[in-house]
Amino acid sequence: MSADSRVPLVDSEGSPAGRVTWPLRLGTVPPLADGHVARPESAPGLGQLLVPGAAVALVPARGAGVAPAPGSPDWAVACGRTQLAVCCAESLWQARELDLLVWVTATSRESIVSAYAAAAAAAIGIEPAGDAESVATRFVRWLAETSRRWFVVLDDLVAPADIDGLWPAGQAGRTLLTTAEPADAFGRRQLREFPVAGLSRREALSFLLGRLTGDRGQRTGAIDLVDLLYGEPLALGQASAVLNSSALSCREYVDQFGRKRAQLAPGLPGRPAAAAISWTLSVEQAHRLLPRGPVQPLLILAAVLDGHSIPATIFATAAAREYAGHSSADGMSPAGTSQPGTTRPDTGRLDAWTCVASLERAGMLTIDSAPAPPIVRMHPTVQAAVRAAVSRELLDRAALGAADALLEAWPDEDQMGWLSDSLRACALSVIRLAGDQIWTGSSYRLLFRAGRSLEAAGLTMLAAAHWNRVAAASERYLGPEHHDALAASDHLAEAFLAASKALEALPWFRRVLANRVRMLGSEHPATIEFEVRLGRALLAAGRADEAVAIFERVASDRTRLLGSGHAAALDARDALADAYCAAGRRTDGIRQYQRTLTEREQVQGKNHQATLATCEKLANAYLAADRVKDAVSAYKRVATGRERARGPDHPETIAARGRLAAAYQSAGRMAMAIQLHEETRTDSERVLGVDHVDTLTRSVHLAHAYYAVGRIGDAVAVLRDTAQRCERVLSPDHQLVQAVRESLANIAGD
Repeated sequence: MSADSRVPLVDSEGSPAGRVTWPLRLGTVPPLADGHVARPESAPGLGQLLVPGAAVALVPARGAGVAPAPGSPDWAVACGRTQLAVCCAESLWQARELDLLVWVTATSRESIVSAYAAAAAAAIGIEPAGDAESVATRFVRWLAETSRRWFVVLDDLVAPADIDGLWPAGQAGRTLLTTAEPADAFGRRQLREFPVAGLSRREALSFLLGRLTGDRGQRTGAIDLVDLLYGEPLALGQASAVLNSSALSCREYVDQFGRKRAQLAPGLPGRPAAAAISWTLSVEQAHRLLPRGPVQPLLILAAVLDGHSIPATIFATAAAREYAGHSSADGMSPAGTSQPGTTRPDTGRLDAWTCVASLERAGMLTIDSAPAPPIVRMHPTVQAAVRAAVSRELLDRAALGAADALLEAWPDEDQMGWLSDSLRACALSVIRLAGDQIWTGSSYRLLFRAGRSLEAAGLTMLAAAHWNRVAAASERYLGPEHHDALAASDHLAEAFLAASKALEALPWFRRVLANRVRMLGSEHPATIEFEVRLGRALLAAGRADEAVAIFERVASDRTRLLGSGHAAALDARDALADAYCAAGRRTDGIRQYQRTLTEREQVQGKNHQATLATCEKLANAYLAADRVKDAVSAYKRVATGRERARGPDHPETIAARGRLAAAYQSAGRMAMAIQLHEETRTDSERVLGVDHVDTLTRSVHLAHAYYAVGRIGDAVAVLRDTAQRCERVLSPDHQLVQAVRESLANIAGD
């Protein structure tokens, strides 16, 4: 097959052709509520504002009521903003006005970055590996340049700082956020504020009657009920749920509501929101539906998790059942009142999921059965009300129970997708609420699982900050020699390295190493392995001479303890050669690579991946020492070995051929160099995509080769195309962007 006949894997928009089916939906869009009604009277003109290029913020319409105390539920925010956003998204989608719909639960920076990184992988083929922040930034830049019609919803954006540098904007797209903050808090003049109040009387009545489809007799008093609930969507949903799960009529519910409001009035300042009353009636109804079930303990459990997306598997764990079985069902006291007396929960007779289903029937939460596993959602304001109504003891018990349930439900390996994001968000919610109590028993292990999840998601800066807190706390609560305290320091050191903070990592590496030497001895395999990691950190920090000293000792110890042909001993000598070269001792490095290569060939075989890796390092060292002929020979061998082992289209094979092309160029064999540069760029475009950073780098190498043989026009054309692509998909401060600009300026200037 000729290069020209190969089908590219990206389209003109930089998207992976053949791998994306447009239009594309990303993120988990909540379903529209049962009985959902359009809001032409209470939200007029919203659709007209959401034109291409627009950004709109749905904010609560604030009245003159009393502001909530810190930690108290803010009922004003429960005005149906998320449902309005869902309605807008679905309307645009159904009208086929979108190529890309991205729903982001924007309650934290990590959730925004994770959603953007996943969108970058799905929509434009950017590899999810590496730093998720940089991938997210590239996605935002793509949104700004693409002609694809996109719609990004940032649901429940809490802190303006969380969106710094990640604001979606572009003439082809629309941005809609739901937030409790005023629009001017985000510092964007283009952001239009759209206040959202309750439903109009007509809309509220339509919603209520649409939900009461069973017994028409229940509708008696519907108008009075609508007036009583002030059109609040949350209160209407809770009231209709109680009616649907009981034999009450609207008039009877009005009577119950009035009695409950009189009961709660002393603890509620001003005119209480309707939902401040209706949620307590829903709790009582859930208890009536399952009087012997652990309904209230599971309600409190749900209230300490992230209510935007709770994986249903959490409630099915043995830890959740054990928590519910050992928690008293009474003790919840909304606004200073007592719940009806209950019997001890019978978790043997009723499973936890049955109780969760009863909470849904009573209007306390919703269950979205479409995903696998199902998603449980609970309004954050209702969660705040539940937490405010229970004692600190019950809240701590629920947080620790939730921690154990999360640990049990969490898969061993994180996969990109909503499940890992939701588990991580739930974990961070529990950690925040539990505070120091998380160190009670074994629940603190959730801190470690959440940290590993941050690492797996490529959230390097957030992971470093997380491990910094965990390392300090583990020493305080567990002691500096506890194995988990050592593990936390280990993770912190690696997190600093991943975040390109090698100097900050070194003290932690040395600290962990000293502890391992003291506890395990200097010749324990775990100690020697950690010395290797310390050496790598020293190299990353530019301290090559110190790394040489460590690797000389490690190589000697491994050879003495394991034998010269052991893979670990060979790896140590490879690392020593790396350090020699980094320290400027190139002759020592080459000699060490040659020795290691000979032993690898004897022990592991000439085409073993480790053997080829050592051969490639030797080739690099030859080239740096101006032994060009030796370098070309070694690179040839690597390219041949990679193709034989991996196939011609494997990224490692393409990379090996690219390095061989550079060696030919250094040797002055320009015809061979240009031919290989052209082939590797073409193969890279086909396999990785035209906007992959490796492809862009190979384009620059090709341009330099053209320039070297006097093909100035070809060099300029390649560089200009590469510059445009770099600026679209890479951050402005990326080193490749700077290199392309400098090369283009130099060559074009000539």
